[in-house]
Amino acid sequence: MRNEKQRNLNKEIAPYTKSDLKASIRQLCNTVIPFVALWYLAYESLAISYFLTLPLTIIAAGFTIRIFIIFHDCCHESFFKHSKVNRIVGTITGVLTFHPYYQWKRSHSIHHATSSNLNKRGTGDIWILTVDEYLAQSFWQRLAYRLYRNPFVLFLFGPFYSILIENRFNRKGAPAKERINTYMTNMAIVGIIALLCWLIGWKAFLLVQLPIFYFSGAAGIWLFYVQHQFEDSYFVKEEEWDYVKAAVDGSSYYKLPKIIQWLTGNIGFHHVHHLNPRVPNYYLEAVHENTPALQNVTTITIWSSLKAMKFRLWDERNRRFVSFKELKKLSTTI
Repeated sequence: MRNEKQRNLNKEIAPYTKSDLKASIRQLCNTVIPFVALWYLAYESLAISYFLTLPLTIIAAGFTIRIFIIFHDCCHESFFKHSKVNRIVGTITGVLTFHPYYQWKRSHSIHHATSSNLNKRGTGDIWILTVDEYLAQSFWQRLAYRLYRNPFVLFLFGPFYSILIENRFNRKGAPAKERINTYMTNMAIVGIIALLCWLIGWKAFLLVQLPIFYFSGAAGIWLFYVQHQFEDSYFVKEEEWDYVKAAVDGSSYYKLPKIIQWLTGNIGFHHVHHLNPRVPNYYLEAVHENTPALQNVTTITIWSSLKAMKFRLWDERNRRFVSFKELKKLSTTI
C-alpha cells in the first residue's frame, strides 16, 4: 500500500522532474548578476555611509541564498539535464557560497535518505535528541546539547562554524574526487578573497562581505531548522519509517511572502522537495498547487515558525517536539 502511494505520487510529479534549460539559465542570470551588482554598489556606498551599505548587503544576502539554491539543485542534479553541467555550475556556485560540491552533495543526499529516521541521525541534519536520550545523558552532555540548541549559539555562531570551518575539511575516508574538489573550492575562495582585498583593501572587503555572509548563513540555518522542526513533525524508529510520510509529514510548507519565496528559491515547498529532489526549484510551487495529495501538509508562516525556537527535544511517546520547560513536567511521569 505504501509503495503504491509512492508510485502514484511519483507518477503525478514526474512531468516536473525535467529541468528547463531556458528557465535554469534565466535563473542564473537574474541571481548572479544582481548579486555582483549589489556587492559593487555596497562597496561604492562605503564612501557615503555605512547606513546605506548595510541595507545593500542584506539584500545581497538574499541573492546569496538564491545562489545557494542553485548550488543545492546542482547537487541533486536537477538544475540541468547533464551531470557534467550540474557539476561545473555546482562547483562555481559552491565557491560563491563557501560550500564544496561533492562533500555537501554526499551529506545532503544522506539527509534526504534518512530524514525523520531516529536510527539514522547525524549526517546533514541538526542535532536532535529524544526526551529519553536526553535524560540518560551526563551533565556535560546535556550542557553541550543545551548550548548547541540555544538560538544565540545556533544562529550567531552556527554560520561561522558550519560554513567557514566545517566545510573546509574532508571527512575521513573521502574519495579522491571529493577531497580534490574541497581543496579546489578552498583555493578558489582564498584566491577570490585575496584578489578583492588587494583591489579594495581588507577593511572594505570585510565591511561588505561579512554581513552578506552572516545574514545569508543565519537565514539558511533558520530555513533548514524550521522546516523539519515543528510541533507535530514526524520522527520514528527505522522499522516504522516511511519515505512518503517522512517527506509529507516530516517536512513543512513554509508559506513566505512572495519576494522572500523568490529569493529563497521556493525552498518553502520543502515537502515537495523531499518527496522528489529531482524537481528543480522553479517547479516546486507548481507541484504543490497541482498535486491534491500535498494540499493538507503542515503549513507554517513566519509568525507561527517563531514557535520553533522553543522546540528542543523529540517526545517519542506523544510524537511531538517539546521545550526544556515542558521536559520538567514530562520527567516526573517517565
